Amino acid sequence: MMNHYIPQLSTIKEVIKHTDLEYTFRMTFEGDVKPGQFFEISIPKYGEAPISVSGIGEGTVDFTIRRVGKVTNEIFENYVGDKFFIRGPYGNGFEIENYKNKELVVIAGGTGLSPVRGVVDYFAHHNTEAKSTTLIAGFKSPKDVLFKDDFAFWKDNINVIQTVDTAPEGYEGPVGMVTKYIPDLKFENIENTAFICVGPPVMIRFTVMEILKLGVPEENIWISHERKMCCGLGKCGHCKIGSTYICLDGPVFNYVDGKELID
Repeated sequence: MMNHYIPQLSTIKEVIKHTDLEYTFRMTFEGDVKPGQFFEISIPKYGEAPISVSGIGEGTVDFTIRRVGKVTNEIFENYVGDKFFIRGPYGNGFEIENYKNKELVVIAGGTGLSPVRGVVDYFAHHNTEAKSTTLIAGFKSPKDVLFKDDFAFWKDNINVIQTVDTAPEGYEGPVGMVTKYIPDLKFENIENTAFICVGPPVMIRFTVMEILKLGVPEENIWISHERKMCCGLGKCGHCKIGSTYICLDGPVFNYVDGKELID
């Protein structure tokens, strides 16, 4: 019988640098994974950290990690061929079937693009399976943009608005918060839309406010809750909000349920 507390040793197959603080680690893993799920990544003597899945391959899983603390600092000292421990996946993830044949809009802020990268990539490769697919992705500045190679492919296959909060002189791309571009979205049937919104809580709040102004039904919106998830199994209580365990019932929620989760 599998012990869900025991991690497995995983080997780094590839390290992809995005910025000075954000790298993607492509790790060996065999099993079923969904976009939006997360793993607990651990290094003995340094601890564990919950990291969202940012890519799913044949026998591999990607983790896009920001260097912000004790565990992630140590992870950044590891390179191809090195190993660390992973356990998971945990949580419910994004169900691709929910978005097929819909007018899909994915809105992501900064590293919030990581959990939904799998959804965007799926519909970019299968762009006839949705009525339309739009990605609005916001970053602090051009140097903070993640997944640059992916954006080049996505822009050829779906509608992409890649915006930055502030831009240096000479920058010619979109500038402004992601919310700036929501009022201009056009749909054939507002009832047949699907919105995914992932990012910092304040970004989700104001983004959903703009989405609702379009007349989008609440049940057509999905969000992902950021929360410190320690055990991943609903035992420690760190991620509990009311009677909801984010690690078990989320981190992905339909907005009808997610809007009630207030700290």
